[in-house]
Order: sequence, then structure tokens, then C-alpha cells
Amino acid sequence: MKLGDTLRFDIAGMPAEGRITSLRKVDWGSMRVNFFVIFPSDVLDDLPASYIAAFRAPDGREAGAAFDNALSRDFPNITNVDVTASIAQVQRVLDPVIRAVEFLFGFTLAAGLVVLFAAVTATREARAKEYAVMRAMGAGARLLGQVQRAELLGVGALAGLLASLAAVAVGWALARYAFEFSWNPSPWVPLAGGAAGALLALAAGWWGLREVLRRPVVETLRRAAE
Repeated sequence: MKLGDTLRFDIAGMPAEGRITSLRKVDWGSMRVNFFVIFPSDVLDDLPASYIAAFRAPDGREAGAAFDNALSRDFPNITNVDVTASIAQVQRVLDPVIRAVEFLFGFTLAAGLVVLFAAVTATREARAKEYAVMRAMGAGARLLGQVQRAELLGVGALAGLLASLAAVAVGWALARYAFEFSWNPSPWVPLAGGAAGALLALAAGWWGLREVLRRPVVETLRRAAE
């Protein structure tokens, strides 16, 4: 079929004819209805019609069954199709995918913490020298501790914020182009990502640098001289 062709339908013994003026792409892998033929309304005024609609039944098997029975009893000409089983089957297929994504997220998070801890450990001696010089110039351990925490919190918050924004962008791209779902962004995702990144960076940094501020200044400077 192509634009300009004529289609004729037999609807309950009554013919209806129309010319194809436009076509649409059909994705048979979607859960949407894919068999629409759109006519001008005045062509179908004298033809019998059936209507299709979707609704959500009450939660719970007993409540849903009671609602369906009451609907069929009060409106006998309605054909009620329960898609709960189909949705449950789709959910069973998606559950392993969700668990795999969650595992990948946990693995990535653990790998990031290991890399962060390794980076902090690699710069521990350099930080110890800097702190020793600052303490020799009169800076207190409390002030240096505040500087260290501020640095770790800032770096972690920035990393968490950038990672959250990247995740939001990937989620939008998948929803828009892969699954063709409506995408509802949450403003709490970047905030939660920044807060989580700050806390994790602070924890990893504290574990890797917990003894730097406790080391005597003379010992650190002596090591630096050697």
C-alpha cells in the first residue's frame, strides 16, 4: 500500500471506502495498539461502532475479580480483557534486567571507591609534608582537619553531581529513543547524587588520611629531608 491507494472495508455488511492520505510507522514490539485506521468522522456516521478503553481495576485479586464481575453483570455487552497476566509476565522479564543494572551500579560504586582510596593513598605522603609545613608555620590540627574535610566533601559532591547528571541524561535518552516512554525527571536525583558522593568521598578520604594529621611534625619533616 502507498499514498493515494484506495481501501474498502466491510463493516457488518456495510461498505466503507477511503483513500490513503498518510501512513504511520508501526512498532510491533511495543505494548500499544498498532491497528488503527483513521477515517473522517462523517464517513462512519451510519456504521455500527465499538469503543475501546482502558481502566485500572482495584488492587488485590479478590477486589479486582469482584469489580470485573459487577462490571460484566451491569453491562453485559462489554468485553472485559484482563491484562494483569501480561503485565506480570513483562515484569518477570524486566526483573532480572533490573537486578543486573543494580549489580552493575553497585560494582561501579565499589570500583569508584577503590580508585578514590588508591588516589588518596598515593598522595598521602605529599599531603603529610604539606600539613607538616603548615603546622610548623602555626596552623592547628583542627584547622587542617577542616581544610581536609572541605576538600573531600567538595570533590565528592562535584563527582556525585556530575555522575547524577550523566545518569539523568542516559535515562532520558533511553526513555526517549529506546523505549519511547514518557520521561519524568526527578530534581532530587542530582541532589542525592551530590550528597552521596560527598559522604563517600569523606569516608574514603578519612580512612586513607586518618593518620596524616596525627603524625608528629618533626618526623614528617625528617622523612622529607631524607
